Amino acid sequence: MLTNAAVLAAQPKPRAYKRTDGQGLYLHVAPTGTKSFRMRYRDQDGREQTLTFGAISLAEARARRDVARAAIARGEDPRPDASAVTSFEGAARAWHAHRALGWSPVHAVDVIESLERDAFAAIGAIALGSITRPMVLDVLERVEARGAIETARRLRQRIEAVFEFARAKGWTSIDNPADVREALAAAPASGRQAALVEVAELRALVAKVDALDAAPILRQASRFLALTAVRLAALRGMEWCEVEDLEGDAPIWRVPAARMKLGAANKRDPANDHIVPLSAPAAAILRAVRARMAVPGEPSSFVFPGRAGAQPIGAGAIGELYVRAGFGGRHVPHGWRASFSTVMNERRPECRADIDRTLGHVPKDMKKVERAYNRAEHLSARRALLEEWAEVLIG
Repeated sequence: MLTNAAVLAAQPKPRAYKRTDGQGLYLHVAPTGTKSFRMRYRDQDGREQTLTFGAISLAEARARRDVARAAIARGEDPRPDASAVTSFEGAARAWHAHRALGWSPVHAVDVIESLERDAFAAIGAIALGSITRPMVLDVLERVEARGAIETARRLRQRIEAVFEFARAKGWTSIDNPADVREALAAAPASGRQAALVEVAELRALVAKVDALDAAPILRQASRFLALTAVRLAALRGMEWCEVEDLEGDAPIWRVPAARMKLGAANKRDPANDHIVPLSAPAAAILRAVRARMAVPGEPSSFVFPGRAGAQPIGAGAIGELYVRAGFGGRHVPHGWRASFSTVMNERRPECRADIDRTLGHVPKDMKKVERAYNRAEHLSARRALLEEWAEVLIG
């Protein structure tokens, strides 16, 4: 049988493979690193079928396996699309399983957690045909009341997608009750992310986060984010298979293009992977994290896993550290990018192009034709910048 540690330790290989659990349940590991639970069974005609549960926890996969086996024992087809789903939660989970394999693991987790946190308790058990616009609006207004205006907007889009999926499946025929855009709060004006740009304040933030009574993995993730100046989504999805030469003289982190902020076509091209040279302090953090793993030599898939182990740290976890450290409203996780750019451009104005490359940006003065053909990484120059940046932050 599988264990949570075994699920975490399963690393991608050139070809897809599986790790069996029992009673037909197994973990499917794709060459891309995507993990999903699946179940093999035989239908009423004796033909072998596969039921896909998606990127969920081992406990939830076993629970779904047991539900499916019970349905099979009753002579029913266990597939979500084989018979009518009646509740919103049932439709939402079927929609999520249908879409999750096309998403990054981090995004798949974020989507289902948002539904579980903000929608299922209120409307999850209600029949699809009985859900009204006022019901959905009440769910969204509760999210808005927390000040999470953008979160409410994304949740509305997900609820709408669930109902469109359910209509396509024939599970409901009502008009989409998530069409409440006009009643939602206006989107906040876009502006700059809060970021500190004074060296003394940046050092104070790093020191105060280090001193917090918080999970070590969160404090290490915060420091690694600061040292690399990557986007939070890239850090949350970071997997051990992306780290190269950690024990060598020139360690790097190769962020897959699929997790970079790129157009759809560019995301599919490995040539657009973003290479992050790891400074000595950044590499030391990774070695410390790896040394603390429960299974020596078989680290978790995620470098910075959350409490569930099979999932990354929460989207708001690092930001909450900054609030606790007394920097709420003054600095956010994404702000490290502005901090790095501002401080290093002031210190090294002649290195502007390499500073842009370090952030994963195309240098502003590079012509369009050169952008298409110039694949130079300038790793030595960028490594020097990140080593100096580490000195700025932690001495």
